Amino acid sequence: MSRPLPTESALLRGHAGNIEVLIDAPELVRGVALVCHPHPLFGGANTNKVAHTLARSFRDLGYAAIRPNFRGVGKSEGEHDLGNGETEDMLSVISWAQSRWGTSPLALAGFSFGGFVQTQVANRLADGIAPPQQLVLVGVATGSAADGERHYDTPPVPASIPTLVIHGENDDTVALANVLDWARPQELPVTVVPGADHFFHGRLHVIRDVIARNVPPLA
Repeated sequence: MSRPLPTESALLRGHAGNIEVLIDAPELVRGVALVCHPHPLFGGANTNKVAHTLARSFRDLGYAAIRPNFRGVGKSEGEHDLGNGETEDMLSVISWAQSRWGTSPLALAGFSFGGFVQTQVANRLADGIAPPQQLVLVGVATGSAADGERHYDTPPVPASIPTLVIHGENDDTVALANVLDWARPQELPVTVVPGADHFFHGRLHVIRDVIARNVPPLA
């Protein structure tokens, strides 16, 4: 395994202006992983601990892990667009990554609202010439949130993309029952982390372990 490089920051061009990204990469990049953070209107940013854990996990598997800030967060320009404009922005980030690293294997990962966005990105790319080879959803936003103000019509994931769903048993933001109701008609397994809340306090190492056991490193 090549040693990791220092975290890099960059500003990319998106549909609503600049997109701020953090990049965690190994010395030898064998793939690209796009990692999306939780809801921007509720404190979500690319420095979120779960997003950071996802990025480091994919970096250790040989991916350049890119963590964008959604619209209106940090130096990213534009305003929150309920996941629609954010999906377009993520496709722009992927295009930029492919211009830098070529058509390397692509993985998508997202936490909470970021997972909701990634289901849309996955569906947009599934039938393309270079579809994602892995999708990881942690605490994915589905159905109604606990505050009653947010509802997510999360699409099914493409059957052609290997998908790993990780959820906390005691998630008080996105109920486990919501995720099971979403996953059931897809016959999509859900890995439940006992005792974990929405932000996986004290359980981040479990996310790393589940990914390490289920996502093969790039050769």
